Amino acid sequence: MPFGPTDPIFPGDKKSYNYLDLGFPNPVVGYVTQSSALLALLDEPFWFCLKAQPKREHLAATALRRQFHVECFSPRLRFRKMTQRGPVWFVEAMFPGYLFAKFVYSEQHRAVESSHGIRGIVHFGDRLATLSETIVVALQSRVGAEEVVTVDSSIKIGQPVQITEGPFQGLEVVVTHLLPAKERIRVLLEFLGRSLETEISTAKVLPA
Repeated sequence: MPFGPTDPIFPGDKKSYNYLDLGFPNPVVGYVTQSSALLALLDEPFWFCLKAQPKREHLAATALRRQFHVECFSPRLRFRKMTQRGPVWFVEAMFPGYLFAKFVYSEQHRAVESSHGIRGIVHFGDRLATLSETIVVALQSRVGAEEVVTVDSSIKIGQPVQITEGPFQGLEVVVTHLLPAKERIRVLLEFLGRSLETEISTAKVLPA
Protein backbone atom coordinates (compact mmCIF):
# COMPACT_ATOMS: atom_id res chain seq x y z
CA MET A 1 0.00 0.00 0.00
CA PRO A 2 1.50 3.41 -0.91
CA PHE A 3 2.17 5.98 1.79
CA GLY A 4 -0.44 8.66 2.32
CA PRO A 5 0.16 12.35 3.11
CA THR A 6 -0.20 11.74 6.87
CA ASP A 7 2.03 8.67 7.01
CA PRO A 8 5.43 9.00 8.71
CA ILE A 9 8.44 8.73 6.43
CA PHE A 10 9.30 5.44 8.12
CA PRO A 11 6.51 2.92 8.76
CA GLY A 12 7.80 2.09 12.26
CA ASP A 13 7.26 5.61 13.57
CA LYS A 14 4.45 6.04 16.06
CA LYS A 15 3.83 9.69 15.26
CA SER A 16 2.27 11.01 12.10
CA TYR A 17 2.03 14.58 10.86
CA ASN A 18 0.06 15.93 7.94
CA TYR A 19 2.96 17.33 5.92
CA LEU A 20 0.66 18.69 3.20
CA ASP A 21 -1.06 20.92 5.79
CA LEU A 22 2.39 22.17 6.82
CA GLY A 23 3.14 23.13 3.22
CA PHE A 24 5.60 20.32 2.54
CA PRO A 25 5.63 17.94 -0.40
CA ASN A 26 5.08 14.29 0.47
CA PRO A 27 8.44 13.40 2.12
CA VAL A 28 8.38 9.90 0.62
CA VAL A 29 8.73 11.26 -2.93
CA GLY A 30 12.32 10.78 -4.00
CA TYR A 31 13.02 8.38 -1.14
CA VAL A 32 15.49 5.80 -2.47
CA THR A 33 18.17 3.33 -1.42
CA GLN A 34 21.73 2.90 -2.64
CA SER A 35 23.99 -0.12 -2.63
CA SER A 36 26.64 0.12 0.10
CA ALA A 37 29.15 -1.62 -2.20
CA LEU A 38 28.60 0.99 -4.89
CA LEU A 39 28.74 3.89 -2.44
CA ALA A 40 32.10 2.63 -1.17
CA LEU A 41 33.51 3.23 -4.67
CA LEU A 42 32.14 6.74 -5.12
CA ASP A 43 33.70 10.00 -3.97
CA GLU A 44 30.56 12.15 -4.19
CA PRO A 45 28.37 13.08 -1.20
CA PHE A 46 24.83 11.76 -0.71
CA TRP A 47 22.08 12.64 1.74
CA PHE A 48 21.74 9.68 4.12
CA CYS A 49 19.00 8.92 6.60
CA LEU A 50 20.48 8.33 10.06
CA LYS A 51 18.90 6.62 13.04
CA ALA A 52 19.30 8.83 16.12
CA GLN A 53 18.64 8.46 19.82
CA PRO A 54 15.02 9.51 20.56
CA LYS A 55 14.63 13.10 21.76
CA ARG A 56 18.27 13.80 20.83
CA GLU A 57 18.00 14.23 17.07
CA HIS A 58 18.90 17.93 17.10
CA LEU A 59 21.83 17.40 19.48
CA ALA A 60 23.16 14.57 17.32
CA ALA A 61 23.00 16.82 14.23
CA THR A 62 24.84 19.59 16.10
CA ALA A 63 27.60 17.14 17.10
CA LEU A 64 28.03 15.99 13.49
CA ARG A 65 28.32 19.57 12.26
CA ARG A 66 30.84 20.61 14.91
CA GLN A 67 33.04 17.52 15.04
CA PHE A 68 33.06 16.34 11.43
CA HIS A 69 31.78 19.40 9.52
CA VAL A 70 28.98 17.27 8.08
CA GLU A 71 25.98 19.06 6.60
CA CYS A 72 22.85 17.97 8.50
CA PHE A 73 19.13 18.49 8.30
CA SER A 74 17.07 17.91 11.45
CA PRO A 75 13.76 19.80 11.14
CA ARG A 76 11.56 20.33 14.20
CA LEU A 77 7.93 21.18 14.93
CA ARG A 78 6.87 23.85 17.45
CA PHE A 79 3.37 23.50 18.88
CA ARG A 80 1.25 24.24 21.96
CA LYS A 81 -0.49 21.64 24.06
CA MET A 82 -2.17 21.41 27.43
CA THR A 83 -0.26 20.15 30.47
CA GLN A 84 -0.90 20.07 34.21
CA ARG A 85 0.85 23.45 34.35
CA GLY A 86 -1.42 24.85 31.66
CA PRO A 87 -0.68 25.47 27.95
CA VAL A 88 3.00 24.98 27.10
CA TRP A 89 4.98 25.34 23.89
CA PHE A 90 6.87 22.21 22.82
CA VAL A 91 9.52 21.64 20.16
CA GLU A 92 9.93 18.09 18.84
CA ALA A 93 11.64 16.42 15.90
CA MET A 94 9.58 16.38 12.72
CA PHE A 95 10.88 12.87 12.07
CA PRO A 96 11.22 11.33 15.57
CA GLY A 97 14.32 9.15 15.84
CA TYR A 98 15.81 10.22 12.50
CA LEU A 99 17.89 12.97 10.90
CA PHE A 100 19.57 13.50 7.55
CA ALA A 101 23.26 14.08 6.83
CA LYS A 102 25.20 14.70 3.63
CA PHE A 103 28.65 13.14 3.34
CA VAL A 104 30.93 10.97 1.21
CA TYR A 105 30.19 7.43 2.35
CA SER A 106 33.61 5.97 1.52
CA GLU A 107 35.41 8.64 3.56
CA GLN A 108 33.13 9.43 6.50
CA HIS A 109 30.59 6.72 7.23
CA ARG A 110 32.56 5.20 10.13
CA ALA A 111 33.00 8.58 11.80
CA VAL A 112 29.36 9.50 11.26
CA GLU A 113 28.02 6.20 12.61
CA SER A 114 30.17 6.47 15.73
CA SER A 115 29.22 10.09 16.41
CA HIS A 116 27.43 11.07 19.62
CA GLY A 117 23.71 10.29 19.47
CA ILE A 118 23.85 8.37 16.18
CA ARG A 119 22.77 4.72 16.05
CA GLY A 120 23.74 4.14 12.44
CA ILE A 121 22.65 4.65 8.86
CA VAL A 122 19.18 3.33 8.10
CA HIS A 123 19.54 0.34 5.81
CA PHE A 124 17.57 -2.47 4.22
CA GLY A 125 19.94 -5.40 3.87
CA ASP A 126 22.98 -4.06 2.02
CA ARG A 127 21.13 -1.03 0.70
CA LEU A 128 21.36 2.31 2.53
CA ALA A 129 18.54 4.83 2.85
CA THR A 130 19.19 8.11 1.03
CA LEU A 131 17.19 11.14 -0.04
CA SER A 132 17.51 13.10 -3.24
CA GLU A 133 19.02 16.58 -3.16
CA THR A 134 15.76 17.94 -4.59
CA ILE A 135 13.66 16.72 -1.66
CA VAL A 136 16.08 17.99 0.97
CA VAL A 137 16.37 21.42 -0.67
CA ALA A 138 12.55 21.65 -0.86
CA LEU A 139 12.22 20.81 2.83
CA GLN A 140 15.00 23.21 3.80
CA SER A 141 13.31 26.05 1.92
CA ARG A 142 10.16 25.49 3.99
CA VAL A 143 11.69 25.31 7.46
CA GLY A 144 14.21 28.14 7.13
CA ALA A 145 17.64 28.53 8.72
CA GLU A 146 16.47 27.57 12.21
CA GLU A 147 14.83 24.36 10.92
CA VAL A 148 11.70 24.95 13.01
CA VAL A 149 8.10 24.98 11.78
CA THR A 150 5.37 26.37 14.03
CA VAL A 151 2.24 24.27 13.63
CA ASP A 152 -0.81 26.37 12.77
CA SER A 153 -3.04 26.52 15.83
CA SER A 154 -5.60 28.94 14.39
CA ILE A 155 -9.13 28.34 15.62
CA LYS A 156 -12.04 27.59 13.30
CA ILE A 157 -15.80 27.67 13.65
CA GLY A 158 -17.16 24.30 14.76
CA GLN A 159 -13.84 23.27 16.26
CA PRO A 160 -13.81 21.78 19.77
CA VAL A 161 -11.44 23.63 22.12
CA GLN A 162 -10.50 23.35 25.77
CA ILE A 163 -10.64 26.34 28.13
CA THR A 164 -7.27 26.75 29.86
CA GLU A 165 -8.02 29.53 32.39
CA GLY A 166 -10.82 30.85 34.59
CA PRO A 167 -13.81 29.19 36.25
CA PHE A 168 -14.45 26.90 33.27
CA GLN A 169 -10.83 25.69 33.05
CA GLY A 170 -10.61 22.19 31.59
CA LEU A 171 -14.07 22.35 30.02
CA GLU A 172 -14.36 21.34 26.36
CA VAL A 173 -16.52 23.69 24.27
CA VAL A 174 -17.34 24.28 20.60
CA VAL A 175 -16.46 27.49 18.74
CA THR A 176 -19.55 29.18 17.24
CA HIS A 177 -18.22 32.59 16.12
CA LEU A 178 -14.83 34.22 15.47
CA LEU A 179 -14.30 37.81 16.64
CA PRO A 180 -10.84 38.60 15.19
CA ALA A 181 -10.97 42.33 15.93
CA LYS A 182 -11.25 41.55 19.67
CA GLU A 183 -9.02 38.47 19.54
CA ARG A 184 -11.94 36.65 21.09
CA ILE A 185 -14.27 33.82 20.13
CA ARG A 186 -17.82 32.87 21.05
CA VAL A 187 -18.24 29.33 22.31
CA LEU A 188 -21.11 27.03 23.20
CA LEU A 189 -20.84 25.26 26.53
CA GLU A 190 -22.99 22.95 28.60
CA PHE A 191 -23.44 24.20 32.16
CA LEU A 192 -25.89 22.87 34.75
CA GLY A 193 -27.84 21.08 32.06
CA ARG A 194 -28.19 24.20 29.88
CA SER A 195 -26.51 25.24 26.64
CA LEU A 196 -24.91 28.67 27.02
CA GLU A 197 -23.01 30.86 24.57
CA THR A 198 -20.25 33.09 25.88
CA GLU A 199 -17.22 35.05 24.69
CA ILE A 200 -13.66 34.14 25.65
CA SER A 201 -10.17 35.28 24.71
CA THR A 202 -8.42 33.16 22.08
CA ALA A 203 -5.38 33.14 24.41
CA LYS A 204 -7.38 31.10 26.94
CA VAL A 205 -8.23 28.12 24.73
CA LEU A 206 -6.39 25.32 22.99
CA PRO A 207 -7.59 22.84 20.35
CA ALA A 208 -9.13 19.88 22.16
